[in-house]
Amino acid sequence: MPRVQLPVVTPKRRAWNKGRIIGQKRPLMPKQVWAIRARLELAGNMRDLALFNVAIDSKLRGCDLVTLAVTDLVREDRVRERVSVIQSKTKRPVQFELTENTRNTIAGWINSPEMIGCRFMFPSRFHDRPHISTRQYGRLVRDWVTAIGLEPSGYGTHSLRRTKVAEIYRKTGNLRAVQLLLGHTKVDSTVRYLGVELEDALSIAEKIDI
Repeated sequence: MPRVQLPVVTPKRRAWNKGRIIGQKRPLMPKQVWAIRARLELAGNMRDLALFNVAIDSKLRGCDLVTLAVTDLVREDRVRERVSVIQSKTKRPVQFELTENTRNTIAGWINSPEMIGCRFMFPSRFHDRPHISTRQYGRLVRDWVTAIGLEPSGYGTHSLRRTKVAEIYRKTGNLRAVQLLLGHTKVDSTVRYLGVELEDALSIAEKIDI
């Protein structure tokens, strides 16, 4: 009797996004920003507080944020009010402002004993790494939002990048300003990044009562 060759059955792999919320991550609301700040201040976590504040003000991608050097933000022992860095993704410069609160936290952090001899603003606590990794940054963001009762799957590092520009757009409607602050070359990219068409549509719908 001839032997029947059965087809090879490949076991199904679990989808990487099964059970996860994917897509754009939500920006933080102002009250959520202050809630995270308050927790970090109470915990005396100077590095994470400085990282969080710089992330909000700079609007940088995670890969650019974690590689910030002390000399990027500090000149002649003074924290700069405005900073310009080259984005690793686009190789184009982007400028950002540092608020007084952020400058104070940076000053406190760089003058702490932990920062003696450190080149990077956010050094890793692992001796073989000069600065925290983007993965570690992502874990910190997850811990921060979880600590104030938010669902971590709805937030990520881009939440911090979007937070300030989302508030700027909400208050001013100035897409060009947001485009410049994010370092986007095309305003279409800014529209998609903010999801402003959807937000505008929902805002209009909320005002219509029939």
